[in-house]
Amino acid sequence: MKKIILSSLILFTCFNLMANVRLPKIFGDNMVLQRGQQIPVWGWADSKEKITIKFNKQTKTVVADRYGKWRINLDNEQAGGPFEMEVIGKNTIRFTNVLVGDVWVCSGQSNMEFSLINATGAANEIASANFPQIRHIEVMKAIATKPQDDIKGGEWNVGSPETAGKFTAVGYFFAKKLQKELNVPIGLIHTSWGGTHVETWISKEAFEQDAAFRDMIAAMPKMNLDSLAKEKERATFEVVKTLQGSFDNGKTPTNSWKDISLNDSRWPTIQLPALWESKGLPDLDGIVWFRKKITVSDVDAGKPAVLELAMIDDADTTYVNGIMVGATNGYNVPRKYTIPAGVLKAGDNIIAIKVLDTGGGGGVYGSADDLKITIGGSSQLLAGSWMFKVASLLPGTTSVGPNSYPTLLFNAMLNPLIPFGIKGAIWYQGESNAGRAFEYRRSFPLMITDWRNRWKEGDFPFYFVQLASYNSANGNSANGSTWGELREAQTLTLSLPNTGMAVTTDIGNPTDIHPRNKKDVGERLAAVALNKTYNKGNVFSGPVFESMKIEGNKAILTFSNIGSGLFTKNKYGYVEGFEIAGDNKQFKYAKALIEGNKVIVFQDGVDAPVSIRYGWADDASDDNLFNKEGFPAGPFRTDNWKGMTDEVHYSVGQ
Repeated sequence: MKKIILSSLILFTCFNLMANVRLPKIFGDNMVLQRGQQIPVWGWADSKEKITIKFNKQTKTVVADRYGKWRINLDNEQAGGPFEMEVIGKNTIRFTNVLVGDVWVCSGQSNMEFSLINATGAANEIASANFPQIRHIEVMKAIATKPQDDIKGGEWNVGSPETAGKFTAVGYFFAKKLQKELNVPIGLIHTSWGGTHVETWISKEAFEQDAAFRDMIAAMPKMNLDSLAKEKERATFEVVKTLQGSFDNGKTPTNSWKDISLNDSRWPTIQLPALWESKGLPDLDGIVWFRKKITVSDVDAGKPAVLELAMIDDADTTYVNGIMVGATNGYNVPRKYTIPAGVLKAGDNIIAIKVLDTGGGGGVYGSADDLKITIGGSSQLLAGSWMFKVASLLPGTTSVGPNSYPTLLFNAMLNPLIPFGIKGAIWYQGESNAGRAFEYRRSFPLMITDWRNRWKEGDFPFYFVQLASYNSANGNSANGSTWGELREAQTLTLSLPNTGMAVTTDIGNPTDIHPRNKKDVGERLAAVALNKTYNKGNVFSGPVFESMKIEGNKAILTFSNIGSGLFTKNKYGYVEGFEIAGDNKQFKYAKALIEGNKVIVFQDGVDAPVSIRYGWADDASDDNLFNKEGFPAGPFRTDNWKGMTDEVHYSVGQ
């Protein structure tokens, strides 16, 4: 009898679960709906179930189709609120504190993912973040082999000191500026994933319809994430085993790996600083130990010291001669530890670092100058060869990631948002595509067009951040610069309608791929939006190269978007960042001066200039050409000589 009752209860529960009207998780309390256009609301219910929506003064009804899907387009609403929304079927769902305003999608990789709590001036900014008309939802990270109809999770939060620290920093400053200027609610849909390629954000259909990518996507295998995960984990295990001779994935205790007496002579070596993925280690997440022997003089023995380890992705515990001197959790936090008096001894000493990486890149990275030990007034650089050994892999995280195959993030983190009404999108990505910069000329516009086609809102505004300055690989005109080529691809994308770009070469960090100044980034994107979307007539861009004329040994450059005039921050009036070359293609640093609204470029020894380049380097922080409104000129070149990435193409599983 108990079994019958239990079975009946299960059937009754399942029936009610099936009967309940349901909406995607993008809808929720505190959400912002898009003003000035129809407001799509959709979801699932029983087949042929009647659904009614009440919002503000509107009441609309629809009947679910035979598959239980339904959609209602509410009429245009003006900015305002707060309102309630009722969705009534066999059950009733009520959303409260709903605003109507402008909704912006914030997407890309880690510099969009970068939270406000880590930005410059975060403490003061968060403490004063009383912005009830700014709302933010962060889409839970997920991948999928096929387009999904709902996100894994996410929650709309009202801008406040309790919540703002977790907002995307770029999106927050963008929204703050817009809200101040427009006095309308601003909603941010934050869907990003650090380290991701553009190809994972593009749909399969878009690839199939593009001649350059059609063969690539046709070659993509049918995917089952579980089986692929097992295969990748097995392959990673074998690679690690081959690298270090043996690997038992955490079964052997590692407590002694910090000790000075450990025999590490058979450990493999790696060059630091660098993320381990760039040095031959597989794309693994887990625990890796690093060890380095240093020599301390008799004079310095026993003295206190300062150990600097650049930055570590994600967490570390650091030991000197077996004694813990520090531990930090944070992929973009500089490591600086004090070694107490008495720890260092004359002769050989061992620095041991236990690194835990939970996703994306891993290891000790940053500037070689920031990897050092200082005793008294003298420093010893620690960059170079270190011993390493993989201790263990995190279960499940060494499997299929967002870059393992194309389309995975489009399927899981973008498609479920469509057709939620939006005003536009802001985007910060490209670092992970620098090695395929020339192809980015095609893949990035393809993504933008794909999103627009699927949202069916026309050419909605799409504004993006050009790569900041970062010394990725000492790239320049002499060595070739993948970052220079990627910035050029971003600039060329402006040929698409209703796009805009924020130049940030002046506010990057040559030794940190995650610069903390996100305020200027967000506000420069907002300046683009205020001009191009909201017609405020403000200056929103720095000088843009237009033409070159050669007169003798001088190149005379003309610019548009000069605002109230060209300007350099150099007090002597010297414009830096320019290079000049003749037909031998050998670039020399050039002299450059502003004359009215033009820049004159020349250099002794180049009598017949053929090409001018500006800011053509991974680290373009020397660039100092601005307009008087403070917006920087973007990098450019006047030649079309073959670059480093012209022949590099994306392939499945790359």
